Amino acid sequence: MARRKVHMISLGCPKNRVDSEVMVGLIREEDQYDMVADVDEADIVVVNTCGFIDAAKEESVDTIMEMVNLKTMGKLDKVVVTGCLSQRYSAELEKEIPEVDAFLGTKTFTAINKALSGTLEQRAYIQPGSFIMDAEVARTNTIRGGTAYLKIAEGCSRSCSFCIIPKIRGSQSSRSIEDVVAEAQRLGRNGVREVILVAQDMTSYGIDLNPKENRDYLIRLLHALDEQAEDIAWVRLLYMYPWNFTDELLNCFETLDRLVPYVDMPLQHINARILKSMKRNIKRDKQAELIDRIRAIDDMVLRTSLIAGYPGETDAEFQELVDWVQHVEFDRVGVFTYSPEEGTVAATLPDQVEEHVKFERRDAIMEIQQEISLRKNKAWIGDVTEVIVDGISEEHEFVWEGRHYGQAPDIDGVTYLSFEHGGETPTPGDLIEVQISDATEYDLMGVVIPKEPISLIDGTLR
Repeated sequence: MARRKVHMISLGCPKNRVDSEVMVGLIREEDQYDMVADVDEADIVVVNTCGFIDAAKEESVDTIMEMVNLKTMGKLDKVVVTGCLSQRYSAELEKEIPEVDAFLGTKTFTAINKALSGTLEQRAYIQPGSFIMDAEVARTNTIRGGTAYLKIAEGCSRSCSFCIIPKIRGSQSSRSIEDVVAEAQRLGRNGVREVILVAQDMTSYGIDLNPKENRDYLIRLLHALDEQAEDIAWVRLLYMYPWNFTDELLNCFETLDRLVPYVDMPLQHINARILKSMKRNIKRDKQAELIDRIRAIDDMVLRTSLIAGYPGETDAEFQELVDWVQHVEFDRVGVFTYSPEEGTVAATLPDQVEEHVKFERRDAIMEIQQEISLRKNKAWIGDVTEVIVDGISEEHEFVWEGRHYGQAPDIDGVTYLSFEHGGETPTPGDLIEVQISDATEYDLMGVVIPKEPISLIDGTLR
């Protein structure tokens, strides 16, 4: 029997991408299928969906329908849908899109091989909660270069008024420190140099394992990675919410060799009334104090995410947010327009903001942030920094690119590399020295410093 060819489409966040990588690993373990990068070569397509906000749901549905159309045209034999959208709307999807062969959820996607072979007992196989992976689970890293995501917990036990994630993925369930370290070590042996720890709520890691020691669990994990993950050069943290941000945790950024000074802390807003309505459990003065403590760390890069157009947000409250962004001058900012998600408290609130106003407010903040980002990026010009090489640019043919410690993959800019001083062409995953020569609002350009000794006179390559 001829081997079937499978194409995986992974939508949404890095945490969802890890789930996709587990499915790819499980499919390859079965040894009946070949994974292909081009949908035109595939017999079967798996769409791992996102169901977080309206834009993500729309992208997921559009992608499913595109694959269904290919199946209807005879170009695909089978379409399987997994992930958050499938978990959240399986009954509706099963009814409305009969062409999809199987639906798997956030807990049941490990049954992917049964879905591919058609041996599932029911077409929609959904169970509450999420699959909790471990270091022994088959997984194929799909990030180019020397980077990999490492999911340390699943689900969320918070009750932010605007967020549907706890109802999709369940309460938080953390992996043990030993298991996370074991996976990091395995990734390192396979050539990974940068691990990016991800969880829905990073700073609450471990609360479900031992509530009394919750404040220490992330710290203990970071120390264990620093001491035991010998092949890993960089450890990066994403989704660090402002609670449980102790001085001991901040001290890790200054004392641990592998932990890069990069904090991604979604703050969402600054207005006191809106923060209370969002159930963020932190007040403006405490957020300001925390930002100052983080900024006190040498070379720190601080990223945040904001919501524009939350229900009832007045012009004055939005202006307060604008003034705050201008004052703080975050290194990176992402802005989402508020999405009313059924099943959340915020969706039932009065005074929902009109769509065009949401987008106008988002664009206004991003325009301000572009100016800040350009100024901050230009401050890098002349500096020499370490860069992890990702490979050939996907946007500029024949141009190599990488990232310094302040650039996370996919969400931040990149550093484009020039080899005008010669030297060997690097291998993706290499860590190299680069002198920054130019900057735009989001990206940097730099000259690779050859490994051979070279003098720096007045900070300039000679």
